[in-house]
Amino acid sequence: MQLYNKLSAKERAALIEEAGEDRLTLSFYAYAKIGNPHLFRNHLFLAWDAMEVLGRIYVAHEGINAQLSVPAKRFAEFKDFLDGIYFLKDVRLNIAIEHDLKSFLKLKVKVRKKIVADGLNDASFDVTNKGVHVNAEKFNALLDDPNTILVDMRNHYESEIGHFKGAITPDVDTFRDSLPIIEEDLKEHKEDKNLVMYCTGGIRCEKASAYYKHKGFKNVFQLEGGIIEYARQVDNLQLDNKFIGKNFVFDHRRSERITDEVISSCHQCGKPCDVHVNCANEACHLLFIQCEECSKAMDTCCSTACKEVNALPYEEQKALRKGIPNSNKIFKKGRSEVLKYKL
Repeated sequence: MQLYNKLSAKERAALIEEAGEDRLTLSFYAYAKIGNPHLFRNHLFLAWDAMEVLGRIYVAHEGINAQLSVPAKRFAEFKDFLDGIYFLKDVRLNIAIEHDLKSFLKLKVKVRKKIVADGLNDASFDVTNKGVHVNAEKFNALLDDPNTILVDMRNHYESEIGHFKGAITPDVDTFRDSLPIIEEDLKEHKEDKNLVMYCTGGIRCEKASAYYKHKGFKNVFQLEGGIIEYARQVDNLQLDNKFIGKNFVFDHRRSERITDEVISSCHQCGKPCDVHVNCANEACHLLFIQCEECSKAMDTCCSTACKEVNALPYEEQKALRKGIPNSNKIFKKGRSEVLKYKL
């Protein structure tokens, strides 16, 4: 019984290219009590591998968080499968604005302690007492209300390339970092303001809204479906689009363009740019913003030192990395001291 990938990302990419068939990039999440996450994980892998579904999926006792690439011709089959699971029946699917055949190249279904690393003790508050879900039209109306405080629940490298106008964008590296900071900064407005939150697809707000209600915030709202669904609704309903720039996504595309505005800069030269890359030096792999000119000049590396390493034969690079753990710069997301125009 095959429960893991047998093909490399390179082999899978070649097969996708050869097939030339449309694929849909989508995401969904659901909080539910899963008694045996490992058994559920294996059930998902077997079914989705047979459907040629690819993606990154986290399963925990508290639920599922999934980002996927599904063959378009098998979408109905995929949806039927979800509907056959009681807590996933009619689950909202956030279908990407921009599709890419290679948004995911492997099927990874992993069992985790939590589906989002929030650092919270769920037993200390009622996680089901969530904020009010609002659609794009209601969200826009709330933003026009002077009593509204809008908070971006994403990390700095996400909001740097795109966010809602007037939003508070915490300068944090992780979701868990943002929770206490926002609570402290807004503690004077627990009763007199609307606390409105948004994130990429809604999952972070789902837990955060319950947490802030527990902390005494009276009027808590969250954008249903996150930025992904908001962009779809404003387009379909011809609403005023209050988002500017790009929406960061966690697959090979790295972002979806929502509006034409470029609100960030190349971290190496300072020119307007909103294209994230990973440093080509595998021992670094730093995520940062790099324009086309700097990419050519630096061979898609974040520094001269990394460029020199990347120019070495592969076997020499591999020998240099042997026995050395991954650089912690991988998790710095654009904060490295080598970047002149970092956030």
